Amino acid sequence: MAFLADSLARIKPSATIAVADKARALKAAGRDVIGLGSGEPDFDTPDNIKEAAIKAIRDGKTKYTNVDGMPELKAAVAAKFERENGLKYKPSQISVGTGGKQVLYNAFVATLNPGDEVIIPAPYWVSYPEMVLLAGGTPVEVPTTQASGFKLTADTLERAIGPKTKWLLLNSPSNPSGAAYTRAELKALTDVLLRHPHVWVMTDDMYEHLVYDDFVFTTPAQVEPGLYDRTLTVNGVSKAYCMTGWRIGFAGGPEPLIQAMSTIQSQSTSNPSSIAQWASVEALNGPKDFIPAHNKVFKERRDLVVSMLNQASGIDCPTPEGAFYVFPSCAGTIGKVAPSGKRIENDQDFVTELLEAEGVAVVQGSAFGHGPNFRISYATATSALQAACERIQRFCGNLK
Repeated sequence: MAFLADSLARIKPSATIAVADKARALKAAGRDVIGLGSGEPDFDTPDNIKEAAIKAIRDGKTKYTNVDGMPELKAAVAAKFERENGLKYKPSQISVGTGGKQVLYNAFVATLNPGDEVIIPAPYWVSYPEMVLLAGGTPVEVPTTQASGFKLTADTLERAIGPKTKWLLLNSPSNPSGAAYTRAELKALTDVLLRHPHVWVMTDDMYEHLVYDDFVFTTPAQVEPGLYDRTLTVNGVSKAYCMTGWRIGFAGGPEPLIQAMSTIQSQSTSNPSSIAQWASVEALNGPKDFIPAHNKVFKERRDLVVSMLNQASGIDCPTPEGAFYVFPSCAGTIGKVAPSGKRIENDQDFVTELLEAEGVAVVQGSAFGHGPNFRISYATATSALQAACERIQRFCGNLK
């Protein structure tokens, strides 16, 4: 349609949302579908957080707030960064947006000029390259390997950096792979970045608290204080606090960048919901005993899914350090014929045939820049995960 902007031609719709929509449509049509495409906890928002929101409504705290976050939430975010990450930020260095996605997008719009490059290790969250493109930049997708744990290495980063590189975007633990960088692995990357002062670091730490097996989370500005003045540390309440629908993300970073992001937000969405902000104050300042309890369940689910997938013919599933995803390879199924008679040529074919034959909805790895793999979210009922994995085993066993 000629009326629409040319920029739309540069981006694709979200594959994860598309899978969830297709699964819902099949369920509505009467199909027995197990949806493993959505990246949100199946646990409810804790009661103390819900009560804080209800109290805010009853107290009439329903007016506009500061554009990029009310003082009480900025104070809670600053306290969180100092308490959990050893990072000191003033309120003027904190930005609060409508979810982490808006915070990331604001930063890209505030900094990218045509031709500016953003290094994005693959596999990556589906929205990263699209946001860079919408903001006028150029995503530079840097492949990782299953052998490297789906992590960027220092040598690979060094080779990817060029004169037009503006940002390195890191996500740890990762969506979609669940891979998380150790302190030593991050130090190797930050050592490279110290040699390239024109490159800034944007780190998406949304899954910070979802780590297993005694893994210790760290973030780049914490590992290398020398990068503090060119790091934007992004986080939010969506995942660990079971608040996906509340839409609150936040970041700490250099004041001029934060001010620029605030300017953009002031002319686009303005402030996030005041009610969600008060709920987030309680989330950050209140008790957190539910997080290890949830993580215990997530770890049990992860171990179940990894074990069962590795028993499926043609599937190779590594054990991730964090988040609530696994990212198995389906390379062993390529070239085989599905029950429908269709030959599986790639991961897109695999997930399509799996959905049609067994009613299991997963997301193809190519949507995350890395195939032939697929992503499963294990943030759903254990019984549903077990049934889904049994169906995947059956599907793979029926391939010819």
